[in-house]
Amino acid sequence: MKKLLVLTLVFTLALATLALADKTKMTAKVGDQLYVCGCGEGCPCDTMSRNPGQCTCGKDLVKTKVTKVEKGMITVESRKKPFISVAKYVCDCGPECKCDTISQNPGNCTCGKKMKMVEVKPKGK
Repeated sequence: MKKLLVLTLVFTLALATLALADKTKMTAKVGDQLYVCGCGEGCPCDTMSRNPGQCTCGKDLVKTKVTKVEKGMITVESRKKPFISVAKYVCDCGPECKCDTISQNPGNCTCGKKMKMVEVKPKGK
């Protein structure tokens, strides 16, 4: 019985880790609609979400369409400069949340939760 409990706990922790790992990068394909920071080319936040809401810098997110996807970058119709698709901050709403909000700055997620800093693990560890 103890082995089953331990295996269940290990499996649950592994799933939770995978769910968080998936949320550290915005995945999209050309034609997808996303909500992105609408404050312009010079804004450093690069907030993107699957939901409408406000950017971590306080501006409203703008609904737009993905035009190009490259390694680590997503280009959308509303902006020439691509957005960084690998997060420094992710929504802390848990694996069941579907907002998929990422940003390069701290602030609030589109679902109202605080964004949390992504822990970067050194390579080889």
